[in-house]
Amino acid sequence: MSPRKQDGFSLIELLIVVAIILIIAAIAIPNLLKSKMAANEASAAQSIRTITTGETTYSAMCPSIGYSATLVELNTGAVCAGAQNIIDNVTASGTKSGYLFTFNSVVDGTGIRSSFTIFGIPGVVGVTGQRGFGSDQTALIRYTTNGTAPTFGAAGSSALQ
Repeated sequence: MSPRKQDGFSLIELLIVVAIILIIAAIAIPNLLKSKMAANEASAAQSIRTITTGETTYSAMCPSIGYSATLVELNTGAVCAGAQNIIDNVTASGTKSGYLFTFNSVVDGTGIRSSFTIFGIPGVVGVTGQRGFGSDQTALIRYTTNGTAPTFGAAGSSALQ
């Protein structure tokens, strides 16, 4: 009898290749998730900065109104036509890159919106992001490391440089 010619791979060879692929995936996937979370946090911080700058622009273009009443107003310019498209419609929706944005402005005794706050918190803490961000009319961006909205002038939040 002549020796049999082998076609293909043995079961052991295939198992070794699969094991190597699984080891590589186990190393790569956590780093991928951390990178995505860092990108979401950077996007959230930049969105807070964009909204804060947009509010400053809005109040300069519409001094009789002050700051806008909503994020949508910074996009549509429905109340003040000169303030149309200050921010994009994705940011105006209040959700971007796994973060949820909450905006509030306050009307003073003269009927002008003289102050505002904007907060961005991760949709799922530890998955879409770890830090919460916020700003107000001072344009100082604050953050917390536990994903909650920062408080201004209180312990527990830090300022971005």
